Amino acid sequence: MVSDETMFFKVEKDKNSKTEQIMGQVYQALQEKGYNPVSQIVGYILSGDPTYITNYKDARNLIRQIERDELLEQMVKKYIGIE
Repeated sequence: MVSDETMFFKVEKDKNSKTEQIMGQVYQALQEKGYNPVSQIVGYILSGDPTYITNYKDARNLIRQIERDELLEQMVKKYIGIE
């Protein structure tokens, strides 16, 4: 049976700081390897394909620790300034 009620989704603060740390490491690894980090990360978020992220400095395994929906939520909050 499908409910017509809105579901609530909440991300914990500790996850936010861990996500920021991981994304910083992934960004740096992509940059050091000569990739456009923003494009590569967007490709990963949209597709879910981890091959958009380099294995260099274990970046691919690091980014897999973050749920893509949680990452998107944090990005939207930062973009609209409610974080």
